[in-house]
Amino acid sequence: MAIHRIAVLPGDGIGPEVVNEAVKVLGILKNLDPNFDLEFETFDWGSEYYLQHGKMMPENSLETLKRYDAILFGAIGDKRVPDDVTVWELIMPIRKQFRQYINLRPVKMLKGVPSRFVGEDIDFVIVRENAEGEYSNSGGRLYPGLEEEVAVQNTIITRTGTAKAAKFAFEYAKKHGKKSVTSATKSNAIIHSMKLWDEAVRTAAEEYPSISLDSYYIDALAAYFVARPADFEVVVASNLFGDILSDLGSAVVGGLGLSPSANLNPEGDFPSMFEPVHGSAPDIAGQGIANPIAQIWSAALTLEHLGRADLAEAIIEAIEQVLLEGAVRTPDLGGTSTTSEMGSAISEALQQKLLVKEGL
Repeated sequence: MAIHRIAVLPGDGIGPEVVNEAVKVLGILKNLDPNFDLEFETFDWGSEYYLQHGKMMPENSLETLKRYDAILFGAIGDKRVPDDVTVWELIMPIRKQFRQYINLRPVKMLKGVPSRFVGEDIDFVIVRENAEGEYSNSGGRLYPGLEEEVAVQNTIITRTGTAKAAKFAFEYAKKHGKKSVTSATKSNAIIHSMKLWDEAVRTAAEEYPSISLDSYYIDALAAYFVARPADFEVVVASNLFGDILSDLGSAVVGGLGLSPSANLNPEGDFPSMFEPVHGSAPDIAGQGIANPIAQIWSAALTLEHLGRADLAEAIIEAIEQVLLEGAVRTPDLGGTSTTSEMGSAISEALQQKLLVKEGL
């Protein structure tokens, strides 16, 4: 039997609430397949840990996480802890030290989701370079507090890093039968780093003559996401551009509560991490009304990464079944259901789907 060990980091705010539902859904898979099983271990790292210990996670945390096959992450963010602390002392060390240089964010119109784009076939992915770019922590400040204070934030674009992101995007397109890759740039104004980005992406594209490459300036591309989102298949972007575009894409298909992501180390040298696009949502934390779909879908991406695309697809089908039936909807989708009720409904739909598949 293949037993996959999953490290669970619920984090802050609504993180523990939605992670609980994702683990509930994954629990349906136990004992249904004699050749596949999951084991979970939960770690209480995050803002509460910081307030008690003065750090977001223990000194040996990365060594601990290395022993797992994947990481299921909830959210971080707490008004009692500066945002740069929560990000740079938890999420960023994991992403960077584990070489998770690809952030994959599906943008898909799920069946049963209310949206002004209902009826359009919106189904694409954003491949975000996840290790360098605008989030490189390179720079500093001079003369703090004085009138002459200066802040410098450097963007780090390397040919190697860009090429790896572009190659992943084209390989993804090839594997999934896509015909085009769209690159986000701003090389008309950012003439050094973005020109290098353009060159590296074009070089990667030469290895995939059957897949077209389109390149748009980021401001125009943001407008096209709203005006004609069904035109896109695979979008590759730098760290900041990909971050912004994925939130915009989420809004187009129904909101952040529906959008998953994967921080991938494609070579498998380190565990990959799976998390929803949304944050810790402190305004609704503890109320039991957060939409768990993004977290559950992130769990599905975990399964796909572990080689079980069939189980991942079954989870997405279960999500769509619940949305189409419409009896269970969280407030962000116009309903009154709780986080737990949504998670339970998806779990039940998944269980029935798997039992029918197995003829039980």
